[in-house]
Amino acid sequence: MVESFNGRLQDKCLNQHLFLSLRQARNLIEAWRHDYNHHRLHTSLDGRTPREYHQRSEEDQTLNRADL
Repeated sequence: MVESFNGRLQDKCLNQHLFLSLRQARNLIEAWRHDYNHHRLHTSLDGRTPREYHQRSEEDQTLNRADL
């Protein structure tokens, strides 16, 4: 899973930009990370974003506790 993420980060962000400063690199990588987690749909998560998947997981856990 980590290797897949690292590959995507490299292909979609690091290889597409020439960073002129550390600050610029941090800003562009943070923007890419935000897009990856909040807007990009993932097939491995049933077409959800990681944030949507996480929220759904928390809701499911709450419902499971209520059913006990």
